[in-house]
Amino acid sequence: MPRRERNKFVKRGQIIEILIEDYAFGGKGIGRIRSEEGVFVVFVPNTLPGQLVKARVEKSKKKYAECKLIDVLQHSKDEVEVPYQDIPGAPYIQLPIELQHQYKQESTLSLFKRIGKVDNIEDLFDEFIASPNVFHYRNKMEYGFSAIGYDRENKTDIDEFTLGFKRRGVWWMGDNLEKDSGLFDKQVEDNIKNIREYCKKTGLQPWHGPKKEGFFRYFVVRKSYKTDELLFNLVTTSTGLSDFDLEDFANYLVELFGNRVAGLLHTINDETGDRTIATSGSIKLIYGKDKIVEELLGLNFEISMKSFFQTNPKSAEKLYTKVVDYALENKEAIDNTVVMDLFCGTGTIGQIIASKAKNTKIVGVDIVTSAIEDAKKNAERNNIEGLQFYTADVGKFLNEHPQYQNKIRTIILDPARAGIAPKTLKKIINLNADRMVYVSCNPATQARDTEELINNGYQLKKISLVDQFPHTSHIETVVLFEK
Repeated sequence: MPRRERNKFVKRGQIIEILIEDYAFGGKGIGRIRSEEGVFVVFVPNTLPGQLVKARVEKSKKKYAECKLIDVLQHSKDEVEVPYQDIPGAPYIQLPIELQHQYKQESTLSLFKRIGKVDNIEDLFDEFIASPNVFHYRNKMEYGFSAIGYDRENKTDIDEFTLGFKRRGVWWMGDNLEKDSGLFDKQVEDNIKNIREYCKKTGLQPWHGPKKEGFFRYFVVRKSYKTDELLFNLVTTSTGLSDFDLEDFANYLVELFGNRVAGLLHTINDETGDRTIATSGSIKLIYGKDKIVEELLGLNFEISMKSFFQTNPKSAEKLYTKVVDYALENKEAIDNTVVMDLFCGTGTIGQIIASKAKNTKIVGVDIVTSAIEDAKKNAERNNIEGLQFYTADVGKFLNEHPQYQNKIRTIILDPARAGIAPKTLKKIINLNADRMVYVSCNPATQARDTEELINNGYQLKKISLVDQFPHTSHIETVVLFEK
């Protein structure tokens, strides 16, 4: 077998300094190494043109390398100062929002040209929808405890009790959150250092990643924009639990946040894997209630610690409004037909459409049983009729429910990040709907599916972009396809 030709520029594991010159989809900065051998391309996620960065080579191929960002050594001239603590979850917080939008729009549309083979994508572009809140827009945050911290001054790791976020690119190192990051609730984040001090005083240890031992693991907070309430979840191991007073901790949270505290849950996670909710282990209500209520477009949704719910609810309203506009654009054509909401989750989109299109039957389908149970409860709470939810596999749905054969005229698709499996997409195409509204949080997989849909007689009619996550590379797309 011939030996794979290696590049002469960088090796895996090597630390390099490189100037970022261009921007590719998904927040990948492009740097170039030039020599007599030619030009070698280096991709570094979460970077911007004009930045000088330090990065570790993760993959080294013949023509290019993929790296992990370690540090930004020099900022780009486009960046501005902000009054927030920098965190890995907001790599572009120093870039003015208009420029963030520009980068996202250009790189996303070029993806549909390149992968989806839609040459006239600019002509089909409908609108770019900005997030109503540019800062403090998230309704959930997970803070991690760590026994290994980061000394920002000397840029080195230190042994200390840490509560904050993982240091970028280092799984075992925490970075203390000392103040508001600009993404979540300011009052909560300004108090994280006080919560850290409270926990430190107990003498119990934070989680030590490499040794896989310790007591404190995570502190998770959910917020309702409707009621301004906070729901907390403290995740610990069982080792040392008898020495920790959970009721006193609940009282301390009430001291800090008053009647904003909806409830405190305690989760035991003795698994060595790095996840907040353990597959085994227990979750127990210590104080208050275990759910909060959020509102979307006038409908109420009950959210528990485990519920999947849109992270930026104000922007989600804009997203869903666009989905409904596309789905109901030709309202006469869908009267007395069936709208199928596939991958419906807790049924948000279906409920909104059902509340607006009275003569239409909405069918929500998802393979996750617990999501469908939540969807049914939510529809009941909102008194919405004309809505059926089924736990089913898309491919088998029509065999199990023949009453919908040839009745489904509109399909709404909102798959997970991985997109739609090719086999499943074929089954969806076989449902033979006149139109599809395809929502995606990963336009790369959507662009791939676009080519397949076009080859099967669908036309891309319109595309809109929705900024659900300012200061990150993420963008959501809503695309209307018609036969």
